[in-house]
Amino acid sequence: MKPKNSFTNTIEVNASHIDERNHVNNLLYLQWCIETAEDHWKKTTTPEMRDPYVWYVLNHNITYKAAAFKNDVLKVTTWVTKAEGVRSERHYEIIRPKDGKVLVEAETQWCFVNASTLRPTKIPEEIYTLFL
Repeated sequence: MKPKNSFTNTIEVNASHIDERNHVNNLLYLQWCIETAEDHWKKTTTPEMRDPYVWYVLNHNITYKAAAFKNDVLKVTTWVTKAEGVRSERHYEIIRPKDGKVLVEAETQWCFVNASTLRPTKIPEEIYTLFL
C-alpha cells in the first residue's frame, strides 16, 4: 500500500524511449524509478538537509509486468517503506493510467552517506520522519 508521503512523476513515452522491439527499453524503467526517487528527495527536503549527504544504491529488484509503447503516459510512484541505521528501502510502481495496468514493480536498497567523507552515516531523525 502506498503511504500518504508517496511521490509521483509523469512520463510521456516518446520515440527515443523505444527499443528495437518497439516498446520502452527496460533500462529506462529503472532510470525513471531512480529519477523519481531523486525528485522525491529534493521535493521533501531542504538544501540544508540535502547538501551534507548523498545516497548510494546497494541493490535494485525490478519486476517487469507489461510493456509501454510510444505515446503512452505513465505514472511513476515511489515511497519509502523502511529506514534503519544507514539503510533505506524504497518501493516503486509504474502504471499506465489509461488502462490501469501495472507495468513495473521495483524496490531499491539505498545507503545514506556523508558527502564529505563518503562514509555511511545514520539517517538523522529529521530526515527519517519526513519519509516514514
